[in-house]
Parts: sequence; structure tokens; C-alpha cells
Amino acid sequence: MSDVVLLKVGARPVLRFERHLPRPLEEVWRAVTDPVEMRSWFPTRIEIEEWRVGAALTHHFDRYDIEPLPGTVLEWDPPRRVSFTWGADTITLELAPLAHGGTVLVLTEELDAYHAARNAAGWEACLDRLLSGEERETWRSRFDRYVDGFKPLLGPQEGPPEGIKVDP
Repeated sequence: MSDVVLLKVGARPVLRFERHLPRPLEEVWRAVTDPVEMRSWFPTRIEIEEWRVGAALTHHFDRYDIEPLPGTVLEWDPPRRVSFTWGADTITLELAPLAHGGTVLVLTEELDAYHAARNAAGWEACLDRLLSGEERETWRSRFDRYVDGFKPLLGPQEGPPEGIKVDP
């Protein structure tokens, strides 16, 4: 599984993705923190008044019949790091400039073990959209691959949330 690193720290696993983007740090920072720009790649529409530590935010699933999830900004260090909750999960986005130009993006998510495969497949698709605007593989094929890798380490894996239909 070259697209994600599974870390076991504490009681909950952490998914870690690293991507090298051929865009300047400031441009990537806008893409990962501006709610309007995030809509092109992030899985939810984020509603937030102002990014600052302690600020409340809401994750809206506009395309699905799923109740919005609450969130809170945990860290805000522009243009390097932002961390926030997504329901019970914690998402962190870290940026650093690359020596040859461009930006390295590290996305981590601390989550419940039984959601690891489904969320890994979802983040991989989201990061494809951030990098190129299109996905290179179906969610289902990614999910099946991650189930095979994660189940021996984390136990049974849940598929998509109720109300979300995925590709065959």
C-alpha cells in the first residue's frame, strides 16, 4: 500500500498520506483552507466563520442524505499547519516547501479502526482530485485493497456510510 501509511499510536490508528504538488505553498494553503476552493477536492462542504483555534465548523454532505458533522479547529498555523475535528476524527494538513519548487502536503487522520479502509480509499480519491482534478481508480477497488491490508491489523472494516452509493 504505497498511497497511505497506517500508524498505530495510542488507542486509535492514524492514516498518513504524503503528496508532492507542483504548486507554490501559498496556493496549496488556499486550496486546503479556503472553503470555496476546498469544494473541488474535499469530501464535505465546510462551513466556518473564521479559521482560528477553537472555532466551530460544520461538515456538510451536500450530495448525500447524511446529517452534518460538527468540528472544531484544534491548530491554526498558516501557511504550514491546520488541524480540526470531523465528528470524532482528527484531520491534520501540513505543508512545507520543496527545495526544487512546489509543496509537500501531508494529510493525517486519526480515526476509529473499523473506518480505516473506507476513509483511506476516500482520502486517496480526494487527493487525486486535489493533484489533477480527476480520480485514477474507483473507490471500490481502493477500498477492497485497503480492506485486504488493514483487516489483519485492525479487524473488520466497514464500507461506505448508509445512504452513500459507491461505484460497483
